[in-house]
Formats: sequence, structure tokens, C-alpha cells
Amino acid sequence: MHTDKYSNPIFTEQDLFDSLYKGYEFNVTDTLLVERTDAVKQLETQLGFKFLEPYDTHFEVSDYDKACQSNWFMPEEYKTLDIEEWLYTQIPPWDPEHTRVEEELAAYKERNMLDLLRWLKYFVDTCTENNIVWGVGRGSSVSSYILYIIGVHQIDSIKYNLDWREFLR
Repeated sequence: MHTDKYSNPIFTEQDLFDSLYKGYEFNVTDTLLVERTDAVKQLETQLGFKFLEPYDTHFEVSDYDKACQSNWFMPEEYKTLDIEEWLYTQIPPWDPEHTRVEEELAAYKERNMLDLLRWLKYFVDTCTENNIVWGVGRGSSVSSYILYIIGVHQIDSIKYNLDWREFLR
């Protein structure tokens, strides 16, 4: 195995056969990037699914990021969640925090990051349901009041007068 320029592990034919020999059972949920050979094609036929091919070496990092950010692994209810509406229901419209949420949301939308906010809500809800502790906050993310509302961290950036632009710059 080796990694590509995006740090994805690329498996060789030998890696696959070593795994099979050791008893690993591949299934359709595996997301292995595999170098294509005739033996790998035969293995795919026997297993009934295809391994993913490594990315083209001319693939730009921005394209790679865009591809990764368009495929979120979360339940459909979170994929279709109107995260903006949900955020606004967490604070009354007359609160000063409402203006802060509007400003931050505009920045998240400008950066096409609403799916990330949906996924973070899913992550926090899943951790909460399973009694998993994830920390109180780290780095510049604590300046985002929206992340505070979602529950990603426990730092009220308005109370401590933190500038949310520090996080999204």
C-alpha cells in the first residue's frame, strides 16, 4: 500500500490478496482505492462489486475537496434538514444573537458549507445519543456562535466577545 498526493491509501493487487488470505471479507461498503489490474478485475467479478480507482493525478485539490464535500454520510433526515430554519428556532428573533446568526450563516452559505453544518448537527446528535464526550472546544472554531448553537463546542462566543471572522477567514 502507498498513498496518493491527497493522502488516500492506494491498495495494490498484492494487498488485496494478502487481505483475503488473512480472512478479510470485502463488501460493498468498503471504500478502497485499488490499482487496476486484470487480477483485480477478476476479483471484482467474483466479489460482485467494483473497488474505487485512484484519482487522476491531474485532479486539482479544489476539485478533490469539492468531490469530498458533496458526499456526506449521514441519514436522509439530516441531509434534507433545513439547517437555517433549525438554527433560527434556537434563538428568538428579537435577541441580538439573531443578527450574529444571520451574519455567520451568510458566510457559511457563501462558502457552500451548509452541508457541513448539517453533518455537524448529525455528529453532535449521534454523540449525545450514545453518551460520547467530544470536548468543549478547540482553536478558532470557538468563535463561531453557530457551532455553539449546534453543540460542537461549549464556548459562547458572544459572551466572550469573540470575532467569528477568525474562524472563517
